[in-house]
Formats: sequence, structure tokens, C-alpha cells
Amino acid sequence: MSDSNSKLTHLNDAGQPAMVDVGGKAVTRRVARARSRVVLGTDILALVQHGDLPTRKGPVFQTAILAGIMAAKKTADLIPLCHPLGLDDCQVTIQVAPPEAVVIECTATVTGKTGVEMEALTGASVAALTIYDMCKALSHNIVIEHTRLLSKTGGKSDYHYQDE
Repeated sequence: MSDSNSKLTHLNDAGQPAMVDVGGKAVTRRVARARSRVVLGTDILALVQHGDLPTRKGPVFQTAILAGIMAAKKTADLIPLCHPLGLDDCQVTIQVAPPEAVVIECTATVTGKTGVEMEALTGASVAALTIYDMCKALSHNIVIEHTRLLSKTGGKSDYHYQDE
């Protein structure tokens, strides 16, 4: 933990799950960015054409981008104690990372009283799962790894991941 006063925010005094009361927080513009990496292998990555991976199910990256955005918008339906948010914006990008992987980044933005870290993480995660789903006919040796928050701004404290 970062300091000795840290505590889990989604537990009440009795130790039971509880939603965080954000009623007293200020409305600010909040932005979070998350990343996930999908190791497809060199054989699958070699099939990338014109910035996408065509399959019988359709264009993999375009479909994964849409799935990531849809998932970010539905985060509160998936994670029990997340507040439902009307996102101002959500962008998902997929970049080829030779020789065997793709890197997904999801940036979520809201003007509100609570952050959008979970929306960014959910968007990146579901985009990665979609790539797995659409490519599993080619290989089951696909690995989703390094899903993490890269940055968050606009709340009580900003965070920026530092590559080690």
C-alpha cells in the first residue's frame, strides 16, 4: 500500500461490501487510460493485412475496438460496485507489436464525481478477449497479459505508470 492510512473503499465499517458515496465529491473531467497485450504468436501476426486481421468472423481489430467501447459503457453492469457512468468519450486503439503481439489501449473520459479507471480497464480487457475469441480457431496458444492502468487524471490524485 502507498501509505499507512490506506484502506479498502468498498467495505463498510462492518466489513461488508458497499458502494462508495460520491455525493460530496466535485464534478471534474476525469480521464483514464489502460493497456492490455495479446500474444498471438508469429504465425497469426503474419496474417495482419492493411492494419487488421481478416477472419471468417470478420475484421478482428475493428470488431475488438467496438467490443471494447461497448464494454466500457457497460462496466457498471459487469462489476458490482462500480457507479454507472455516462462516458463523454471512449477510444480504443490496437497496435501491432512485432514479432508476436498486439497492444490495446483504451482511454475513457467522463465529467463526473468518480473516476473511469474501471471503464478503461474493462474496455482494454474485453477488446483483448474479443481478439482471443476471433483468433482461437487459429490457435489456443494465445495469451492475454499485462492488463494495467497506465494513467488517471482529474480525481483526488493523479496516477501515471512508470515503465521500470
